[in-house]
Amino acid sequence: MGLLMTKLWRLVWSNEEHKVIIVGLDNAGKTTILYQFLMGEVVHTSPTIGSNVEEVVWRNIHFLMWDIGGQETLRSSWTTYYSNTEFVIVVVDSTDRERLAVIKQELYRMLAHEDLTKTNVLIFANKQDVKGSMSAAEISKELNLTSLKRNWQIQACCALTGEGLQQGLEWMATNIKR
Repeated sequence: MGLLMTKLWRLVWSNEEHKVIIVGLDNAGKTTILYQFLMGEVVHTSPTIGSNVEEVVWRNIHFLMWDIGGQETLRSSWTTYYSNTEFVIVVVDSTDRERLAVIKQELYRMLAHEDLTKTNVLIFANKQDVKGSMSAAEISKELNLTSLKRNWQIQACCALTGEGLQQGLEWMATNIKR
């Protein structure tokens, strides 16, 4: 009983920060998701050049979230953000069937990096509100997520409304390494 209380106390009162990187191709909704987490509203943004970093506190858990630009010319710089990352959030535009192979290639390249071998992976299947968008199950199959040798979750979402985002944070909260 004492061990359980200790774990609960740490969970509730911990000021530990958990580093999260948010990646994906350009126009997938990464920055919109970050600001939904932070403010619970849509913030009109321009394409991210470099990165945005914000501390998101959810249920007394501190996530230091790095939103990294997804343009092709910026993807080679993603590796500079990998050190000490606990969670990788990959945002997929569920309407962008043509570039699904590109995100798959980037995902597997990224997860092969030595700094990310023990990270948890959350895939947000964004833009589920758009007619004709791929379901989370379709994206999971196309990305061959079942082959990942790590803890992962795919979550359907809509960055504009916030739908599905809280479930992603909940999954992250339950998978914090303590």
